[in-house]
Amino acid sequence: MELRHYWAIIRRWWWIPLLTVLLTAVLTLATQRPWEPRPAAYTTSLSFSVGVQPQNPANGEEAYYTALASEYLIDDLAEVVRGSEFAAAVSRRLEGQGIVVPPGALQGSTQAGKLHRILSVGITWGNPQELDAIAGAVAATLEEEAAAFMPRLFAQNGAAYLVNRGGVGEVGPGLRQRLEFPLRLLLALAAGIALAFLADYLDDRVRGRADIEQLGLRVVGEIPKRK
Repeated sequence: MELRHYWAIIRRWWWIPLLTVLLTAVLTLATQRPWEPRPAAYTTSLSFSVGVQPQNPANGEEAYYTALASEYLIDDLAEVVRGSEFAAAVSRRLEGQGIVVPPGALQGSTQAGKLHRILSVGITWGNPQELDAIAGAVAATLEEEAAAFMPRLFAQNGAAYLVNRGGVGEVGPGLRQRLEFPLRLLLALAAGIALAFLADYLDDRVRGRADIEQLGLRVVGEIPKRK
């Protein structure tokens, strides 16, 4: 099938892709309401140096194994920060400051990871003042209560130190949020074109010489279109 034949099908059934795109646009606008203001979100980050101090630094073998233990400690502590018990401890500390934040909300707003032997903690929240207090409570809980969550590793002179505390910044719209609407329209257009080809395939009406020849009949004459 030649490209011009494809184009003829699209021209014949042009209303199907157009209707698909229009329906998708209307439904997306009705459900997402992009003209309405979105609640603001703020984020901050904390960085911690975590390690185990060797009892005899002059012993090379002991220093090696304590460095290895520090690596494992960072990995395990990242899981602790993402856990419910750590969120509950931070929530109790915030209650002492008169700030009520449910542990589940804290757990869902806190991300932890490892970067170049540094434990990084990111927090996202809707109130910048509360976010600053939450960051302080997270830092204090890690520095003062880390041994309560991992007593076996922290018993060997383990410690977590805050080495960097980022400022509070507003979170802008993400790439997915900015591209979601145009991507939906593109997918709707592709689906509409596919439906147009399906409609043409199911259409058994005779539209031209090629349709007659496909039936095994010989064309003896053809009336040209009026120009």
